[in-house]
Amino acid sequence: MKHTEKELSELLKVIKPLNEDTMEKAKERQNYLAKPPGSLGYLEDISIKLAGITGEVKNSVKKQAVVIMSADNGVCEEGVASAPQQVTLAQTINFTRRITGVSAMAKYFDFDLLVIDMGVAMDIPKELYTNNMTVEEDGKLRITRGIVDRSLGKGTKNLFKEPAMTRNQVMEAIFTGIDSVKAMKDCGIEMFGVGEMGIGNTTTSASVLAAITDLPAIDIVGRGGGLNDKGLAKKIEVVEKSTRNLSKDDPIDVLSKVGGFDIAAMVGAFMGAAIYRIPVVIDGFISANAALVAKIICPKVTDFMFASHKSYEIGYMKTMKELDLKPMFNLDMRLGEGSGCPIAFKIIETATGTMNLMWTLEEASIDAEYLEEIRDKNLF
Repeated sequence: MKHTEKELSELLKVIKPLNEDTMEKAKERQNYLAKPPGSLGYLEDISIKLAGITGEVKNSVKKQAVVIMSADNGVCEEGVASAPQQVTLAQTINFTRRITGVSAMAKYFDFDLLVIDMGVAMDIPKELYTNNMTVEEDGKLRITRGIVDRSLGKGTKNLFKEPAMTRNQVMEAIFTGIDSVKAMKDCGIEMFGVGEMGIGNTTTSASVLAAITDLPAIDIVGRGGGLNDKGLAKKIEVVEKSTRNLSKDDPIDVLSKVGGFDIAAMVGAFMGAAIYRIPVVIDGFISANAALVAKIICPKVTDFMFASHKSYEIGYMKTMKELDLKPMFNLDMRLGEGSGCPIAFKIIETATGTMNLMWTLEEASIDAEYLEEIRDKNLF
């Protein structure tokens, strides 16, 4: 069954705003924990936002996953990527072996990966494929360990010469992303991150960003995985020329003209977070631009997003400004895959730990009178 834009529009209507009453209760609790008000900084903001998402002041986010959308991009024909396309295939397989950046973190920290083939150009061994995002083991539903086959083609077309994909393909990718969140929720996932794998996808991502913001290519196009000067110049040219006649008022059209199967599916995953009310973590440049497209289509989705790290890619903070989000840390990361998400998971866990386990001033037998001026005047 083909999904339609009308169907998506109807589905997005179920999204409700953050629960302001619970956020006020969470804020009040933070103000009366055994510490100066506001002294835990952004950790307090995180715990309050989580309360708005879940409707609970105290929350658990210990069951985590990263969904990875893998796809190739026809624009690689233009010499805009430093790595060969074969890397997309190799790393998609290696995610299941837990030997890539994010999958090694998954093994170390013991969280799930949901790996989805949205359009890898080279053939993945059939024995690694599965049609199901979940499996039942010992009477419990869990994320599959295989590669989920949702391929929309052997990579997109070359966006420099023709539309990357059709509008129908965009819709199928978006709904795959939404379905992935339902699958994770069915498995009890309490928080997830959004990652990707696809050689050439910093070009598609920059093209999408240029088209939906009117930002000049030279200000947002970076070197990706390590592009030389010649390749960078070509990449800027590709982004400039391919986005000239696109309208930011039609983000589905932008995705179809210059996006990727991976990016479109990530857009759906961010929408799914809002639909199913699960906190979602943005990784780097590509993940952030998918989040921005989701916001343009449905502004309420940003209520459910947390930005992880400040990506090394030059356009990243411009995307953050459009999203009105603040990254939690800066480690000069630029790997992709969702590799920033696990670090953010630990920060968000810390926020819940302080909210859940700290005592209030009264419980700790501390006279709070000396804090009243700080609290009342908001001195910080």
